Amino acid sequence: MDPGQLLVIAGPCVVEAPDLMMEVGEKMKQWCFERGIRYIFKSSYTKANRTKAESPSGPGLQDGLRILSHVRERLGVDLLTDVHSADEASAAAEVVQILQVPAFLCRQTPLLQACARACRTINVKKGQFLAPEDMLEAVEKIRRIRPDAEVLLTERGASFGYRNLVVDMRSLVLLRQMPALTIYDATHSLQHPGVGGDRRFARPLTRAALAAGAEGIFLEVHPDPEQALSDQTTQLPLESVPAFLDEMAELRRFLWDRETQSEDEE
Repeated sequence: MDPGQLLVIAGPCVVEAPDLMMEVGEKMKQWCFERGIRYIFKSSYTKANRTKAESPSGPGLQDGLRILSHVRERLGVDLLTDVHSADEASAAAEVVQILQVPAFLCRQTPLLQACARACRTINVKKGQFLAPEDMLEAVEKIRRIRPDAEVLLTERGASFGYRNLVVDMRSLVLLRQMPALTIYDATHSLQHPGVGGDRRFARPLTRAALAAGAEGIFLEVHPDPEQALSDQTTQLPLESVPAFLDEMAELRRFLWDRETQSEDEE
């Protein structure tokens, strides 16, 4: 990735019908290319942490990876998906280019090590219960297995009482100091865990995150969020994404220019 280039990781929360996945992937690829943004398609083959037992959790490992493989073959984009157990890592890494460790599992040493053995690029979500400084341990667990690993660290909010998340922007400043790429999760951070969320805050919080040091944005998008299989209240409507990308790409360029200008003056 070029210095100063914005990275966007985006797609439906969970793997859905192939046609829907292709619709999202095609449009996101085009919109990001037009704006000079590096794009990675994301979706989960399994959501193992749904609140209710009857909630849709995705097609599962085999069918989910088959659909993701179809997206890559047709669109030629890099893929990201999350793994919930160490024994899934190798199979997932045969299809996707980035493995993701979910926030609730970010301290699980066997999972981090399995991902490091299977894949060179790993995105670790910061747990809602964890101080940003503690994420350095996750980076070190990965690099002990694979010294050349490319690690992404994603801020997705901290628990603030029951059913509420708050994004402490200081966290992004601290994560930026680590040997990893700093990402802000613009949609999961809007959740009211267990009961819903509020997508109205996606744009203002993403602006603040970029200003605080985020180098990339993670977001979930869907053609019709109200009909999505999960995260209906926080996924962004696909039709709203171009304006979102316009604003964030422009802001990222402005911040990068100011940052490099300050370095030159020093």
